[in-house]
Amino acid sequence: MADNLPSEFDVIVIGTGLPESITAAACSRSGQRVLHVDSRSYYGGNWASFSFSGLLSWLKEYQENSDIVNENPAWQEHILENEEGIALSRKDKTIQHVEVFCYASQDLHEDVEETGALQKNHASVTSVNPTEGEHSAYLPSEDESSCTVSCQMPTEQTPNSDLESSLEIYDVEATGEEGKRCDDKTCVKSASEEETSENVLTTEDTTLQPKKNRITYSQIIKEGRRFNIDLVSKLLYSRGLLIDLLIKSNVSRYAEFKNITRILAFREGRVEQVPCSRADVFNSKQLTMVEKRMLMKFLTFCMEYEEHPDEYKAYEEITFSEYLKTQKLTPNLQYFVLHSIAMTSETASNTIDGLKATKNFLHCLGRYGNTPFLFPLYGQGELPQCFCRSLNEVERLLIWMCAVFGGIYCLRHSVQCLVVDKESRKCKAVIDQFGQRIISKHFLVEDSYFSENTCSHVQYRQISRSVLITDRSVLKADSDQQISILTVPAMETGTFAVRVIELCSSTMTCMKGTYLVHLTCTSSKTAREDLEPVVQKLFTPYTETEIENEEDEKPRLLWALYFNMRDSSHVSRNSYNDLPSNIYVCSGPDCGLGNDNAVKQAETLFQQICPNEDFCPPPPNPEDIVIDGDSLQSEASESSFIPEANSETPQESRSLGNPEQSSQ
Repeated sequence: MADNLPSEFDVIVIGTGLPESITAAACSRSGQRVLHVDSRSYYGGNWASFSFSGLLSWLKEYQENSDIVNENPAWQEHILENEEGIALSRKDKTIQHVEVFCYASQDLHEDVEETGALQKNHASVTSVNPTEGEHSAYLPSEDESSCTVSCQMPTEQTPNSDLESSLEIYDVEATGEEGKRCDDKTCVKSASEEETSENVLTTEDTTLQPKKNRITYSQIIKEGRRFNIDLVSKLLYSRGLLIDLLIKSNVSRYAEFKNITRILAFREGRVEQVPCSRADVFNSKQLTMVEKRMLMKFLTFCMEYEEHPDEYKAYEEITFSEYLKTQKLTPNLQYFVLHSIAMTSETASNTIDGLKATKNFLHCLGRYGNTPFLFPLYGQGELPQCFCRSLNEVERLLIWMCAVFGGIYCLRHSVQCLVVDKESRKCKAVIDQFGQRIISKHFLVEDSYFSENTCSHVQYRQISRSVLITDRSVLKADSDQQISILTVPAMETGTFAVRVIELCSSTMTCMKGTYLVHLTCTSSKTAREDLEPVVQKLFTPYTETEIENEEDEKPRLLWALYFNMRDSSHVSRNSYNDLPSNIYVCSGPDCGLGNDNAVKQAETLFQQICPNEDFCPPPPNPEDIVIDGDSLQSEASESSFIPEANSETPQESRSLGNPEQSSQ
């Protein structure tokens, strides 16, 4: 297909991250002819999710990427006299300081391979030194933008990267019973490992589980397809812009969600649960009756603070932390509100920002569960693919209607340069890896594709990320199927608070008996220097001797990855050198918890391309399309349309929609 692309489109989108995918889907639904290309072999860019072997392949790809030498560009021979080219980079420099550590017992054999893999996965694990035993690691090279991984990984990617493997559609559930969420195509659980409908283990089972299961590196490799590891860690606010967009556009049919079950706090060296809903507050044993009344009174004020300006106007210039001290809240309550509800720090937010964050938190409570947050099953990388599937659906519908517009996706298809007309200073075309010239009116380019010449004046921030595999939760509970978010305050001046998101196996992101833990903060140093102190406070390295110690309160750390990711969300378009007005820049992921920045960016870009058009309207229902002739009726009946869930569906398995309406 790549050799025979049409020679003209209305919009060309380079990169398949979340903002690019939303914009491409919106343009396609507005009748634009869209070409969406990515030089990578997977969807999502830095928003992607990987299986365990897929993640190791991604690490190896970055190591090989650092060795790329920019040769004499072949595209120059395709540039005419009245044109000039803007070269795009062959190197992706958005990931730096990669370090990988394996703490699980490394009993690998040559015949160990990932279950369901298309080719054999021979892994060779090298210790840091012979005396360290199970404390082995993959060590990074001196080049800060590369990593060293001593494994031979298959080139295939996680099932998430293949649209065809995940086209089975379910009504979305906010919490749910895991047994209802899988089928033969997409579920990574085997029939023998299905959980009960309550997903609850008895206290006896929970106690015995660590003793029964000695998790080794071989098991992690073998069960690698059960992991879906996000490069960027985010949650969805239940009343956030992305949820509203998913509902409005009907893209929610392509994804499932689980409700975050716990908001946690780290105080005085201990992890404890934070009461946030009214029921949680009054059932809490952590708060006195006086504190419960104080907290409810303050939270009620936050919900309607804009109607009482006299109560906060005098404090607008001080930090939210200082403002809380004036509200007759105990230190215990101040800590909970600051770090676990407003999710800010002592110095990061002023009073207005803190009140807005608290109101947003409270506003999202109760829509789909007892916390404000949702998490997409199979990982954050599902979200860009949802919009990709949406564009493909539009393409099919428009083909049925004998139209000539729609969307075309090409992975592993690189663009070498953008062609600019010297006289008009407008971009007119791209030249791809095959030397084909493709004409378009508008061009969206993800930031990482620009060369150093284009970005020479851009100042980037960095995000520190860590991904951990552990053997149990940071806070024991009756059920082992808990999804938790924890904010650890900055430990010293000049550092930032660390956000911790812990995912259980029912999120389809890790194998049974393990947890997948994501740590994120704004970078002040390398990712390992920023995040390792928090890791050491919450976890202990896995060793054979410690596994017998059932009194050890900390979860055991089996595997750890650290890396820094570029944050281009704050960069002004004017910072890039000499970009024509019809080239639009999409940023990569930001450090925030939600996805509002990506949605706002996509809507802004869409309005520049298609002014006065509706942003991501619902697609036409195949049953409503009237076409002359009967030949297409059978095709319409086979479309992947899923009706709304029955209104009698209990809240535990609510489909993603507007709870205030009977249908969306």
